[in-house]
Amino acid sequence: MSRKYPPGPRDFAFGFRTTRRMKYDVMGTAVAFQREFGDVVSIKVGPYRLYFFYHPDQVREVLVTKSKSTIRFPRIMRTFQQWNGNSLLIAEGEAWARQRRLVQQGFQPHRMTQYAETVVATARDYSAELSDSISNDTFEIDASQAMSRLALSNICRTMFDVDPEKVPDDIAKAVATLSAIAFDEMQAPIRLPIWLPTPRNARKKWAMQTLDDLVWKIIRERRASGHDGNDLLSILLHAVDDESGGFKLDDRQVRDEVMTMLLAGYDTTAAGLEWLMYCLARYPQVAEKCHAEVASKGDHPLHLDDIEQMPYLTATVNETLRLYPPAIGIFMRQTTADIEIGGYKLRKGALVTLSSFATHRDERWFPKPETFDPERFLPPRESEIPQFAFFPFGAGPRACIGKMLAMHEMTLTAATLLQSWQMSLPPNAREPELDVKLALRPAEPVKLQFTKRSATDRTATTAHSPRDVRSNAS
Repeated sequence: MSRKYPPGPRDFAFGFRTTRRMKYDVMGTAVAFQREFGDVVSIKVGPYRLYFFYHPDQVREVLVTKSKSTIRFPRIMRTFQQWNGNSLLIAEGEAWARQRRLVQQGFQPHRMTQYAETVVATARDYSAELSDSISNDTFEIDASQAMSRLALSNICRTMFDVDPEKVPDDIAKAVATLSAIAFDEMQAPIRLPIWLPTPRNARKKWAMQTLDDLVWKIIRERRASGHDGNDLLSILLHAVDDESGGFKLDDRQVRDEVMTMLLAGYDTTAAGLEWLMYCLARYPQVAEKCHAEVASKGDHPLHLDDIEQMPYLTATVNETLRLYPPAIGIFMRQTTADIEIGGYKLRKGALVTLSSFATHRDERWFPKPETFDPERFLPPRESEIPQFAFFPFGAGPRACIGKMLAMHEMTLTAATLLQSWQMSLPPNAREPELDVKLALRPAEPVKLQFTKRSATDRTATTAHSPRDVRSNAS
């Protein structure tokens, strides 16, 4: 076990120059550190020793084999605790394990079929709405607004059995407000108390109150109705954890979990869908190969089982998540004991961070990493990717609990829209700049052109398997 610190940038301002640099370019800084110093980087930041790990083997150590010796950095989690309470996102130890068992019941495989039907119905309704509203065959949409709307509709229906039409219009604005404020507070040396009368605090309090009013309304109306459905809310209200002696969530704890699922399930999924639509529009050869798979299923509403017959589309979703992971890394961890990672000894209290954005663009694991190439996630090439080189949803015990639902939602939404529409970029469209809040988004609204497919084109099949046609997307 080495006691020597790994290499890292020299910062004579106690690390604050580096943290300032990360605040304004967190992804570029993470990539630059790896290129300059290697797979393990460290720097002294105030009273802490901060470590960056990039190699898949080190990702495994942090998230799996040494996961019990780290917790999410409490200082950062206190930011989220302001609106998430003591939810699954915040809890640690036995409290986390107990809550995970309860919430996990809402994500069991047998529930995914019902959720998938809702996702497909939402996408078909949106497609029909587009068809009814256009006067010609081509229609321009704002991808951010459209995909945010679909994601919000899906989270309301699948998780809470709530009609999205009854959800206030400013929910999206409230989520975006908290996303931006949380990212800033995570990077700031200190967080101003919420009672200070600042413009930012005014926006934060408005957003928190807007979301809190909605969540409590959902819970109280469900309690009053006595309805016991198959959605996550019903499970949270009635589930019992036998392993902890019959533990049940009270309404405050239900509120915390609902708030977390609403924020996490909406924001990151909307971002993922936006990037997926952009990639399908930017790379028409990829989109047509995806459509060939979809067209082979006919024009009927798709089902969960259909995903197995759409490997190229699934690979396209994975390639989108590789280049544009909605969560660009994991929540920073803090060690609770002396541990060894990557051959270096980390003292108790050290900080640990991983960057999926940087690891996903490492040419050792993904040759020509800037090239959009879904076939890297298909046999035989997929076997060449180390297990922990691709982790858009995290990994280990604290991996995203909604991973499979998010994958199904992205795949089935894209497939349903591809049944009826060709996606393309408007003339002179520019590569969007990246904007990091809690989710990775384009810095400016992305406009896409949707062109109606002919009836023949919708069900036409190709004479070749999608995998037989090589993509030159780059």
